[in-house]
Order: sequence, then C-alpha cells, then structure tokens
Amino acid sequence: MTALKLGLIGDNIAKSSAPRLHRLAGAQNGVEVTYDRLVPAQIGEPFDALFANCAPRGYRGINVTYPYKERAAEKVSIADPLVRAMGAVNTVLFEPEGPQGHNTDYTGFIAAYRVARGAEGPGLACLVGAGGVGRALAFALVTLGAEEIRLCDRDTAKAEALAADLGALPGAPRLVVEPDARRASAGATGLLNGTPLGMDGIGGNAFPEGATGGAKWVFDAVYTPVETPFITEARAGGLQVISGYELFFWQGVHAWGHFSGTPLDEPALRRALAAG
Repeated sequence: MTALKLGLIGDNIAKSSAPRLHRLAGAQNGVEVTYDRLVPAQIGEPFDALFANCAPRGYRGINVTYPYKERAAEKVSIADPLVRAMGAVNTVLFEPEGPQGHNTDYTGFIAAYRVARGAEGPGLACLVGAGGVGRALAFALVTLGAEEIRLCDRDTAKAEALAADLGALPGAPRLVVEPDARRASAGATGLLNGTPLGMDGIGGNAFPEGATGGAKWVFDAVYTPVETPFITEARAGGLQVISGYELFFWQGVHAWGHFSGTPLDEPALRRALAAG
C-alpha cells in the first residue's frame, strides 16, 4: 500500500469531515492517507510559516479553507487563468518546481448545482460573501449562465473588487453591489451564502428573516451543520436546497483527483461517508 500525506489549513475546522473523505478515497485505491487538521493558532505558527513548512514536512498537498484561500493564492503558481482571476485557491500540490494552486470550490459548486438543477440557469442570483469561497461561487455563477449577480459583503470594497473581476470575464452578466442583504435578495431567483455564518461555533444567518420569500433555490457553503438556520427556513418555504455538504463532497472528489490522480467510485464514497 502506498502512502499519501495531506492536510487542511483553516480555522474552526475541528468538525471537518475532510480527513475522513480523503482516507476513504485512499482506501478505494489502496493508498494509506494521513490527513491532518492544521490550525495556525493551535500549532503556534502563523499561516505564512505553516504554509512554508508543509512541503519540508512531507505533505503531498493541502486543502485550504476559511480564512486563508486568498492568501494561499498569493503563494502558488496557478495554471488555470480563470483560477488566477479568481484569486483564491483551496487545493495546493507541492511539486518539485514549487506549490501549484487549484480551486475545487469552483468546480465542486458547478457539479453540485448541475446534479440538483440540471441545465436550468441560476437566474438572478444574490450572493452574500465576497471572500475566498464567495469568489469561487461568483465565478461559477458566471459559468452557469446567471442573468444577474448581486454581491453583498460587509466589506463593500471586497464586493466591488469581485464585481470588477467578474466584469472582465467574457459574457459577464449584469453585476450589482448592494451592501444590504435584504435589498440584495429582493426578487432574486437564487440565494447563496458564501460566509461562515451558520457554522458550528459561529452561528447566525447571512440573510435576514423572510429573505427567502420569492426565491426558487438556495445554496449554503456551510456544512457543519448541514441544516443551518438559512437552510431550515428555505426548506420550510419549499425552496430547492443545495446544501453545503454537496459542495464539500464534490470539492473533495475533485481535490482527490489533484492529490492522487486516481479514480473514485463516487456513489460508494458517498455511502461510506453517510455510514458514519
């Protein structure tokens, strides 16, 4: 059995299921996977030092989560021009020529969306959160053919910067920066939470109560817990829900492809994860 050393750099990741997903993926392929949770504050190394030490410590690759995806993008070579424009990476391979960055949040959301909604377009999408995962979601919405994207972030400058980057893409839709989530969500077809609000240890809801009224579908990037207050309200209103678990699953499947280059039996992996 071959061995593969992987890790996840992020804050508030004690309940992440990423280690289990990758160990199960390894088991399918006869690969013994070590997958470490790497929290800078707990290890006693700031992000920059921790990242720099991953390759010398034998990591083949790492995933990167909140709040480090944009910082990681500054430290890697990125072959895909779209990911370079995105300015955020969540998957890093340590190669002899240096670290290589990928974004499987982007590809993972597209996969999750198409499984749930097929070829139907997003319509008018309202996205709260313009950070690392928010940027991936916004670029994916353009790829999926959104008619309009409203961007909402408590840091208006970040939302405006994202709008400028999206506007430079071929076929970019109408882009609106609206700091107020209630106004941004009014009349939207789809509502997306790209913030950590709702996560275990953080709580809250990116959308004010009643904002889901009139929408058709929602997505929440949070998957611990899967049933966030945002998702609970959307289900109660009969909206189509794409949970953060689906993004977790598909970004993990795509990250495994980068880490190992080996195939997966995706239904079997999903069953194994559900078995606990």
